[in-house]
Amino acid sequence: MYSCQQVLVNKNSELIAILTFLCEEFHKLTNMGIYYGRQLFFKSDKTLGKFDLEKVYKNNYHYKVLYSQAAQQILRTVVESFRSYYGLIIAYSSGKISDRPRIPNYRKKGGMATVSYPKKDCPAY
Repeated sequence: MYSCQQVLVNKNSELIAILTFLCEEFHKLTNMGIYYGRQLFFKSDKTLGKFDLEKVYKNNYHYKVLYSQAAQQILRTVVESFRSYYGLIIAYSSGKISDRPRIPNYRKKGGMATVSYPKKDCPAY
């Protein structure tokens, strides 16, 4: 069973600055993954594989700044959203759904994304 723990942050300016930086880097990496997926779909009519984004962005600054498993997780969620879109396109063309699906869109500039870390990388309290 999976769980999530919410931690309230006190007014520690150093900690808030670090968390803000991490959330902004996750946001940028998400948009980069969406950009690559959209370009691949529009220009070459190909689909994303599970590890394609990790191979493309493993030398990127935004990927290197983050813990590797956390960065991989955010890129895999982008791939999952594109796979869902591909499945919806097939369902739309076969008439199973009536509304045309839209390709995943970019996140708003200057925003923050949710940071997720694997359980084994979080310290035990």
